Amino acid sequence: MQYKHLFFDLDHTLWDFEANSHQTLKELYLVLNLREKGIEDFDLFHKNYLAHNDKLWDRYRNGYIKVDELRWKRMWLSLLDFKIADEPLARQMGNIFLDLLPTRKILFPYTTEILDYLTDKNYQLHLITNGFEKTQHSKLKYSGLDKYFIEVITSEGSNSLKPKKEIFEYAFQKTGANPAESIMIGDAIDVDILGALNAGIDQVHVNHLTKEAVPVINDQFPTYTVYSLRDLEDIF
Repeated sequence: MQYKHLFFDLDHTLWDFEANSHQTLKELYLVLNLREKGIEDFDLFHKNYLAHNDKLWDRYRNGYIKVDELRWKRMWLSLLDFKIADEPLARQMGNIFLDLLPTRKILFPYTTEILDYLTDKNYQLHLITNGFEKTQHSKLKYSGLDKYFIEVITSEGSNSLKPKKEIFEYAFQKTGANPAESIMIGDAIDVDILGALNAGIDQVHVNHLTKEAVPVINDQFPTYTVYSLRDLEDIF
């Protein structure tokens, strides 16, 4: 199989969302004096934030909430865990967080090296991300990744979300990619890999977290599983 178009996910695959959000929340914690407001354990606050963010993103992907609710409610619920029922503060935090987060630059190990390697081998690199146009383009610009990708397909721009096949069909149309020559590279089994499966293209599960292959549905495994970005050299 000769792949031509490589579709990458961004958050949690190349751009280290957890590390960048930790850095950004820490800044909010200090600037807004959250310790004095009752949050003594920052690490617990950050851990709770990630859990609320994941759940709200799941609700957003399934059409239960709108984007504005996602943006402030993840802060609101994190504050409530510490018995702080302050909606104006939650909204303020949501706004500042979105201003700061995209300027962070922490990438997973070997990100730029593998993108250089793939570019040198003349692969066509694109992004398919369940993010918002302005936010994702800012992340790419500040982290220096924007130069690698020909097309950046966002959920906002395509009016669809992974794992729905429509965002992939939009991506094929935008890039002129043939599905038979395309492959999706991402970290989330239920979003990136299942989405690629729905769209009929091969998949690479970038498994940063464990050292075992994870099935997509039933006994069906991703086309490939790698445990670091460097391992992509063995496939391409």
